[in-house]
Formats: sequence, C-alpha cells, structure tokens
Amino acid sequence: MPRSHPTRRVPRHHLALHRPPQRRDSAGAQALRTSDLILALLGVVMLGGLALAAAFVLAAGATAP
Repeated sequence: MPRSHPTRRVPRHHLALHRPPQRRDSAGAQALRTSDLILALLGVVMLGGLALAAAFVLAAGATAP
C-alpha cells in the first residue's frame, strides 16, 4: 500500500524563533528591560551635554571666524 505522506521532511519556509508567551502583569504593562533604561539614560545625558555646550558657547560670546 502506498504511503500518503513522503518519507522526507518538508522544508519549513518560515524560520521564526519560538518564544514562550510573555506573562502579563495585572496592569497589562510589559516588563522594562535594563538595556532600555540604559539607552534612555544615555540619551538624556547626551542631550544635557549638548545643552551645556551650547550654553557655554553662547555665554563665552564666541563668534564664527
């Protein structure tokens, strides 16, 4: 009797990572990752440094050559 399915595996065309479903807290918010906090803090520090540099240039009265 012939087999209804081929013996070799059929290749999968969608290679996605199978992750376990995330648990939701009672508020429904996702967990905050440490890397997100570090990137946000780095952005704030860089913006603050740019503002301080601009204030220093303006206060020093530097003019374009």
